[in-house]
Formats: sequence, C-alpha cells, structure tokens
Amino acid sequence: MITKSWLGSLIPALLLAIAIPAVSLAQVSVNVSVNVPPPELPVYDQPPIPGDGYIWAPGYWAWSDDDQDYYWVPGTWVEAPQPDYLWTPGYWGADGAVFIWHAGYWGPHVGFYGGVNYGYGYGGRGYEGGYWQGGHMFYNRAVVNVGSTHITNVYNKTVINNVTVNRVSFNGGRGGVRAEASASEQAAARDRHIQVTSSQREHEQTARSNPGLRAQSNHGHPPIAATPRAGNFSGAGVVAPRGAPNPGARPNNEPRANNEPRANNEPRSNNEPRSSNEPRPNNEPRANSELRPNNPPRETPAPHEPATRNVPAPRPPTPPRENTQPRVTPQPHEAPAQRPEPVEPRRPPAQPPQVRPEQPRTVQPRPEQHEAPKAEPHPAPRPEHPPEHKDDHEHR
Repeated sequence: MITKSWLGSLIPALLLAIAIPAVSLAQVSVNVSVNVPPPELPVYDQPPIPGDGYIWAPGYWAWSDDDQDYYWVPGTWVEAPQPDYLWTPGYWGADGAVFIWHAGYWGPHVGFYGGVNYGYGYGGRGYEGGYWQGGHMFYNRAVVNVGSTHITNVYNKTVINNVTVNRVSFNGGRGGVRAEASASEQAAARDRHIQVTSSQREHEQTARSNPGLRAQSNHGHPPIAATPRAGNFSGAGVVAPRGAPNPGARPNNEPRANNEPRANNEPRSNNEPRSSNEPRPNNEPRANSELRPNNPPRETPAPHEPATRNVPAPRPPTPPRENTQPRVTPQPHEAPAQRPEPVEPRRPPAQPPQVRPEQPRTVQPRPEQHEAPKAEPHPAPRPEHPPEHKDDHEHR
C-alpha cells in the first residue's frame, strides 16, 4: 500500500517536470494589461560597450501597478547567459482597448518583438548588431558603439531598415506598428529560451524605484535613457536623451561612494567633499567646505593695476626766449651799448616717475640767438673850410 501510494504521487510530479520545459519554448507574456498606451521611445546615444561578450538590451517602458504609471527602464549592456544566445526585446501589443506586455527572452535566434524600432541593431526585424561564431561575439561597428574598448572581433556592415523610422513603442491598435511575426520569427519563438538574468531583473527594479523615471514626472522624457552596465544609474557613461541635461548629476541629498567614478561633465554639489586624487575642472568653483591641502587660504586679490616701469618723465618743452631789450643804434662818437646777457629761466625740478603710458618726446627747436651786428663807427664830419682860412675870408 505504501509503494502504490508513493508511485501514485511520483507520476504526477514527473509529468509536471516534463511539462515545465515545454513552457519555455514559447514567448511568455506577463499578465500585465493596461488601458493606456505607453509613451513614445526617447531618442538617445548608445554608451560604449564595456567588454567582449556583452549584448545590447534596448530600453523600454514598463508598468508599475503600485504607482499606476509607466516608468522607463534604461537601455543597457548585459552579459549573455551563455555563448550563442541573443536577446529578443519585449514589446507592448494592443489587444482591443488594452495593451499587453510580452516579455523578452534569450535564445539562439532573435524572435518577434512587435516590429518596434528600438535602434542600435533592433530595427524591427532580427538583430544587426552582431553574431556568434566559435563561441565569440562579432560586433558590427556600423551599429554598435565600440568606443575605445579593446575588441578585435569587429566588422562593418551598413544596415538599411525597410521600416518607417518612428518612436512608436507598441504593436497594433490605433497608432501602433503594423507588423506580424514571420515564419522564422515564429520558429524562434519555439526555441529553447532563457528568461531575464538576475542583473536584468535588478536593473528593472532599480528603475522602478527611481521617481524621475516615471512617465507622470518626466512626461515621456526620462532623465536617464541608457547606462553602460545593468543597475548603474549614475557616474561615467550614463546617457540622457538627446537635448536633455546631463544625467550624471547627482541629487544633493544622495551620498557618493568613495570608489564610485564621476563623469567628466558631472557637477559637484556644494556639500560633497572632493577626493585627493580627483582632478578639478578648470571652470569648477571651489566649495566652501573643501580645504586646500598644504596651502593657506588665499587672500582677496587687489584690483588689477597696470605694471609700473621705471620710465623717465618726459622733459617739458623749453619755452622760446623772448628778447625784451630794445635794439639801440649807436650814435656817432659813441660806443655801442653793452647788451646784457639774457637770463636763462630756471627749469622746474624733475618730476618723479608717474604711472602713465610713455608718450613720444616732443622737442621744439631752440630759437637761434642772433646777435646784433656791431655798428661801425662813423668818421667825424670833415669841415668845409679849414679853420686856418677863416681870417682870409673875413678880410675879403
């Protein structure tokens, strides 16, 4: 009786174990239905790949029952759970007046993701960002942002999408993408799948707890659009939507870990200390609470004054000399008048050097002193008649 009872309980358990893998052969739809369509997809730049073996998982709008609102899950790079597996993104599908979420999965082929153009290799059909060969992932540099990461297994292939480029985030319904699964995509849905990894699940939970990523607060423009690694929502490499401010800015009340890197253009809060090995941007002011190592506080600099030079003061121009003595013509039998020597005016004392720009020296020509020509003495007038003949004239 005990043996029959044990066999009777073992058979249903075996049947249940056999039926469980069959569930993973089809894409699983999470039991989430919303009567409001998700917002449009934000436009952003892809962060550089962190290393070999990573696959890009595009961002999407998820639904929170607790908040009764959509929230943005940033796109990120995720390590494949095993070689030869690719990521099929999830999508929203309209079913009448409601929208149902179809979760993404890992598999050997990319399946149907609603024809939604997520970008960066996911143009609506398949994946053009790379492929597996010999246990290594080869990346298409025309689609994937390799950046400065040392990856040798790369190639270039121009991708032309025959789909309308838009930002619609759901399939079917009014205003949605008109696309149906192809035969190959239906076959990919029947492959063996692996559900989201633990890092992807943690990444989604971190996005749910961020109030800034909710659609009601950002109005369809989340401050963080993509991250270089799953769960990393701050620091270097975090990307904001195009036209939005830098997402690396940290709220003033959020502490930073000592070993957490800072983005190059991330501003620093006033109450956050700077590590000793962290460089300071040229245009970043110094916080009041930040001490300068081994240097006393700087005094307030004096107003800028032009540098003084030992430049001699320009010599004042010499005034012209005036001849105040009248010119006297000597009379006969008189010696010429002695002309007094002109008294040279006293020069003013030299001025001390003044702080002023040097001016060209202006020197007026000194007037020449013309001496009056000496008058030659006139001969004495010769008498008409000599004095000795005066008597003769009287006798006549």
